[in-house]
Amino acid sequence: MNAHSSHSRRYVLPAIQQVGGTGHWPRVAAILTFCAMAGCTAMGFVPWQQSLPGTGKMVAFAPMERQQTIDAPVEGRIVKWHVVEGSRVRKGDPVAEMADLDPTLPARLQMERTAVMDRIRAIGERERHLEERIEEMEQSIKNELAAADFRIQQSRDRIRAAEQTIDAATAKLTVATQNLDRHKSLFPKGLVSKRQLEVAEADQNTAAAELRRAEAQLNEARNVQRTVELERARTLNTGTAMVRDARASRESARSEAASARQSLQPVEVRLNRQSTQTVVAPVDGTIFRLTAQPGSAVVKNGEEIASIVPDVSAPVAELWVDGNDMPLIAAGRKVRLQFEGWPAIQFVGWPSVAVGTFGGVVRLVDSTDDGKGKFRLLVEPDPDDHPWPDSRYLRQGVRAKGWVLLNTVRLGFEVWRQFNGFPPVVAAAPSLAPGPQPAVKGSK
Repeated sequence: MNAHSSHSRRYVLPAIQQVGGTGHWPRVAAILTFCAMAGCTAMGFVPWQQSLPGTGKMVAFAPMERQQTIDAPVEGRIVKWHVVEGSRVRKGDPVAEMADLDPTLPARLQMERTAVMDRIRAIGERERHLEERIEEMEQSIKNELAAADFRIQQSRDRIRAAEQTIDAATAKLTVATQNLDRHKSLFPKGLVSKRQLEVAEADQNTAAAELRRAEAQLNEARNVQRTVELERARTLNTGTAMVRDARASRESARSEAASARQSLQPVEVRLNRQSTQTVVAPVDGTIFRLTAQPGSAVVKNGEEIASIVPDVSAPVAELWVDGNDMPLIAAGRKVRLQFEGWPAIQFVGWPSVAVGTFGGVVRLVDSTDDGKGKFRLLVEPDPDDHPWPDSRYLRQGVRAKGWVLLNTVRLGFEVWRQFNGFPPVVAAAPSLAPGPQPAVKGSK
């Protein structure tokens, strides 16, 4: 014990003497006490912005504005490039010239198309003639039926006239018969002469003959009517059958025309493909890669020959966050972003004093993960914050870091939460509907 004390006096006392003696210790203690009190005060009063980190890159919100391929419209060879990698193009600008493997194919396809078109025109002429024939036949049938109806009406008039003649002849025969009977009864008594009796008999015979002639005329008129009715029915049946045959021929011609037009479609498609041997840019953008070699290399129909990066009208940051943080994020939450290549000084807990960061708003949260427990966010520019850098600097694929902003709490609470491993405070996002929202806090 004495040896230890002597050892301490031997080395400690000279050290104290070298730093100026013991007069500085109260000052150091005061400084430490002040720092401790200031730290406790800061823990209780200094605000801290809670956030959730995420990393990703810049993309276009519209799928059609993301990187896409330019495919070969026909099978052939690339004979000329109109662009190089990095060229700026407008929609419809020529990108490459292609040549078909068979140089005589376009001429043969044109001849085949001409033959099919001639066939279609011939079928159309036949169909038009059949239409005219059907109309003429229908008009002829109408005329013949009208004539038959007129003859039938004439026969009916003759029948009525014959019936009236029969009535008159019957009345005349009745009078002549009564007159003959009277003369026969008076002739034996000598009241009438033989001549008068003979005249009465002649009158009776004449009246009977006229009646028979009227009956014959009536039968003839009836037979004529039946004949005309039968001729009318035959005309109608024959005409209907002829019209039906003509209509069947017309439908057959239409079917042939449809078949010819169907056979024309493959020829038109092949001709259109041959006419599109000049490959054009599908959108405004920048040529990214040329993947086909000009000259002897053969490319198939639909094979990629180049890729293009379209101009972006609505850039967004694609961030990936951990699945544990996903329930705390919703559309409408504010985000602070830091872009690669853009100088920035980030203060996670105090975004208001950060330099070189930009504001964003969560627009979309994927409903499922990427298969590895990560969820995708699409962050668009915050209209209430500074605009994002120009597209010259903020191109598609530029990496970005983001912090989804949550609640503002005290620094002491955040240190205590981090020390205990509790989740951040959850509050309603600005875009969410008003109403009670579930809260997960580190403590009650």
